[in-house]
Amino acid sequence: MKIKSIVIAIGISALIAGCGTNNNNEVNSESKLKGDIKIDGSSTVYPLTEAVAEEFRTVQPDIKITVGVSGTGGGFKKFSRGETDISNASRLIKESEIQACKENGIEFIEIPVAYDGLAVVISKENTWVDFLTVEELKKIWEPSAQGKIMKWSQIRAGWPDSEIHLYGPGVASGTYDYFTEAIMGKAQSSRGDYTASEDDNVLVQGVSTDKLALGFFGLAYFTENSDKLKLVPIDDLNDENGSGPITPTIETVENGTYQPLARPEFIYVNAKSAEREEVKAFINFYLENAAALAKETGAIALPKEVYAEALKRYEEKIVGSVFDKEGGSVGVNLLQVLKKRP
Repeated sequence: MKIKSIVIAIGISALIAGCGTNNNNEVNSESKLKGDIKIDGSSTVYPLTEAVAEEFRTVQPDIKITVGVSGTGGGFKKFSRGETDISNASRLIKESEIQACKENGIEFIEIPVAYDGLAVVISKENTWVDFLTVEELKKIWEPSAQGKIMKWSQIRAGWPDSEIHLYGPGVASGTYDYFTEAIMGKAQSSRGDYTASEDDNVLVQGVSTDKLALGFFGLAYFTENSDKLKLVPIDDLNDENGSGPITPTIETVENGTYQPLARPEFIYVNAKSAEREEVKAFINFYLENAAALAKETGAIALPKEVYAEALKRYEEKIVGSVFDKEGGSVGVNLLQVLKKRP
């Protein structure tokens, strides 16, 4: 996974140091911890987790943290086999993945860490797309479009009679799952004749150099490459996202108007790993500093009350998904969901 180096400004570091931690946080302790923490999963959550890990290493240099990128689905495969301590996820864990964890005796703690908006993007050279509706996105990406919807002129009258070249995450990606569920109404349901990659930088390169391209991925990767790409506003014909086309921004994702393509992002912690002192320290540090680091990585911070409630759930070691009976994470109130107890 190749991504632009994340440089945490001195001001941010000072802010983190000034935020302080509670007396239960081992990071502020004079004692230094040792150990290894293995993390893998979503490419979308990677920048935030890697930024947290970089800052954590400055206060706990003897803890080795590795952060891999194999996609949300690939990360959960490793997690369910006990190969990682933490799994980055840009969607909720699936029932099949929960079952795989159960079969291997693995319990998990589910923790939301940020919001993200899915960015629909085109080349800077594209002069005709001013916005897209949810229905148009469905027309482009639904399974029945394969081999049939092949030109821009088929999407809207007046657009060029030229091929449309599609780019998107691979089927193991949580971004792919969320996009297909939000647009098609069913996860993993889309046409297959598009250029797919688990590496978002490959998608950025493909779309930015192709005038006829259309792609989607996490907002963080657009933010990293806004000089190369154009963001496409999305209009929900059901008017759930307000009046007219909406672009994903901190404000529109936080206030819920960028629908249905705004989502929460998660880390899943192996419950046995959570008992280790170095993992406890890292999770405490993560939740206390995620908001400050989110802006540095293109993620959108959760409300402070949500981080506080997530930390309480972690400290109480409440295992399992809080969304099991909530119908997914689209449009939910995270604070209300997290306050529920088994």
